[in-house]
Amino acid sequence: MRVLLVGNYAFDATTSMKIFADTMCRELSRDGIDVRILAPKPVLGKLKPSATGFGKWLGYLDKFVLFPFTLRRAAARVDVVHICDHSNAMYSFAAGSTPVLATCHDMIAVRGALGEVPDCPASFFGKTLQRWVLRGLKRATRVACVSQYTYQDVRRLLGPDARLVTVLNGLVYPFQRLSEDEVERRLTSLQALDRPFVMHIGSNLMRKNREAVLRVFAHVAEQSDAQLVIAGQPLSTELKQQAESLGIAGRIVEVAHPSVEVVEALYNKAAVLFFPSRYEGFGWTLIEAQACGCPVVASNIPTSIEVLGDSAKLFSLEDEAGMAEAVTGYVKDPSARAAARSKGLDNVRSRFEPARMTEQYETLYQELACPS
Repeated sequence: MRVLLVGNYAFDATTSMKIFADTMCRELSRDGIDVRILAPKPVLGKLKPSATGFGKWLGYLDKFVLFPFTLRRAAARVDVVHICDHSNAMYSFAAGSTPVLATCHDMIAVRGALGEVPDCPASFFGKTLQRWVLRGLKRATRVACVSQYTYQDVRRLLGPDARLVTVLNGLVYPFQRLSEDEVERRLTSLQALDRPFVMHIGSNLMRKNREAVLRVFAHVAEQSDAQLVIAGQPLSTELKQQAESLGIAGRIVEVAHPSVEVVEALYNKAAVLFFPSRYEGFGWTLIEAQACGCPVVASNIPTSIEVLGDSAKLFSLEDEAGMAEAVTGYVKDPSARAAARSKGLDNVRSRFEPARMTEQYETLYQELACPS
């Protein structure tokens, strides 16, 4: 079995998608699959490496003009082409007669282009690009959706289609429990972390609901001396002003764009991960935290219910009082943290091992390469 994994352009800075492709390659190789990753090479893009402005347009030439010729030649020599990121679904047109499997992680950008997700607006070219993505998904031989919710989203946008299947994501980076000494070593630069903390990781996009993170933490701060760690994108000016008005600005520690190693240490040390997102295609953050023994309090959106089940505390987006009570409980009660830790680790180990994910993909490869 020869499988070609299509990866992402380096200057697009899609870290999670690179980790996904690398994990697939590693796990498939272990199972004896002849596999390699092929991604667009920066050629013109090297003149101005950037995911925005003029550099972005040079990258488009690398991705959409030069790369399809390379992909067409490579696809002719394998049994299956697997597009690891649905945002590259247009490459299915360059695969010739070779079967194509595309993994769809979410429909956020597509829905933004359709005006369904207000904080993901698209330019004229962006809307054109997302229509191209949809056409590419239709052209693919099979589409693997990473959650049942994403499956329903894709089915709604593409129409009833027997080519869709659900393959739950696995834990694509080996997040795990670390020793206290290792955690402290990785966090030595964060001297401001001197007490139990609540963790949130993500961006300032509306769907990430950081306004609620701040409001809920304000209630937690009234009942404890906890800190709030904001990892990922730094708070916007508006969010910083909200924190000031709530009187919690002095309790916030921002960790801008942390490395994976630092994120893993933060998960290990946090009293709880608070993740009141309005929309997710899957929710890797949730199982990453659980793999490190971190309790989770999250919104009860469909993907969180699907991924977490009864292994975490889930609340409606409107129930910020319930969220605050649950978060405070984990901050103040070590025994509650220990019980949640056990349930979370069981959830990850029983449902999200990478081997389980790749086994399902291998079955799909066999079906595509040897259709009955």
